[in-house]
Amino acid sequence: MAVAFVPAVFFAACKEPGKKQVAEEKKQTYTCPMHPQIVQDKPGTCPICGMDLVPFDKNNKDASLTLSESQIALANITTMVVGSGALSNFKQLNGRLVTDPEKSAVISSRVPGRIEVLYIKETGVKVNKGQPLYKIYSEQLASLQQEYLLAVAQTRQFPDDTRFQQIEKAARQKLVLYDQSDAEINHLVQSQKVNPYVTYPATVSGVVSELTASEGQYVAEGGAVMRLEGYNQLWVEADVYPAEASAIHIGQSVKVIIAGWENEPQTMTVQFVNPVLQSGSQLMQIRGSITNPGDRWQPGLQVNILLPVKSKGDVLSLPVNAVIRDGKGTHVWIGKARGKFEPRMVKTGMENFDAVEITDGLKAGDTVVITGTYLLYSEYILKKGADPMAGMPGM
Repeated sequence: MAVAFVPAVFFAACKEPGKKQVAEEKKQTYTCPMHPQIVQDKPGTCPICGMDLVPFDKNNKDASLTLSESQIALANITTMVVGSGALSNFKQLNGRLVTDPEKSAVISSRVPGRIEVLYIKETGVKVNKGQPLYKIYSEQLASLQQEYLLAVAQTRQFPDDTRFQQIEKAARQKLVLYDQSDAEINHLVQSQKVNPYVTYPATVSGVVSELTASEGQYVAEGGAVMRLEGYNQLWVEADVYPAEASAIHIGQSVKVIIAGWENEPQTMTVQFVNPVLQSGSQLMQIRGSITNPGDRWQPGLQVNILLPVKSKGDVLSLPVNAVIRDGKGTHVWIGKARGKFEPRMVKTGMENFDAVEITDGLKAGDTVVITGTYLLYSEYILKKGADPMAGMPGM
């Protein structure tokens, strides 16, 4: 009887570890939806973020998710079939707005003398064409006027003498070269009084950017008095490396994003590519121009130039939102039959604002989720308690 009892005890002892293992397998575990590395065997809160832990089945090794039609509609999950095609991208160049030299003018004195009155005494003042800028006292102009009056008198006294006529004509031409108008010359002849003062108007419209003379100062003939700049058109200059310059050609259209006006991109045509590196750097320079309505942009503003770049051939591409990036890698969700979805690791290449190139992990014809991807990601963590890429081999 003792012999019969021993096997029964042994058999019962053998069954207890099996029951214990089954009980352990059925034991509920909990994880944090935001930090799946946190796993506990009882309810609680995440020690990292404080969120309530949620139950999950750690023994479920299926990497896919199955959702009902109502869940798919509620999560706004849509898919697309991957196809190949060209992908455009933009290379961003740093640039700046500068004054267009063609819109600049130096106001210089046509006669030597002393500046009697300077009508514009500060920079930044806008002037219009024909507006008086300065009045100058010129003894040389007075001498030329006196010379002309003498020549006129001689011509009147000897009207048939061609030599006196030529002298009178030459003296008049000297006054014209000193910006004396016909009306001023005729008034000189009528009044018979020299006037050493001459007022010079603005030859162009613009903004005074520099004053190089002041009242009472003597200036030579051709001496600069001030500089006017027009801002209704500005240059855009950008720095490029020599390797990048090969992708740029004169006549190419690019987008210009001005700091503070990001929602109003401007279109610019490349007008010049400097073949020489800038002094002290390894950079080349490209240039174009844009209109500046109302002078709302100032020279010196920083800009970004978006240079269009196309892929070398047809590539597989997806909307940017279809690709999920985390610490484990980059993955997308593949749509299977009957509402089944599974993650797949991919490699990405060229990317723009809307699309991203897939270089590995997909093939043409695959069905990929393009909206609702992050909801699938969160649902996976809630149900599986792990990152979708955990355990997947790297690509």
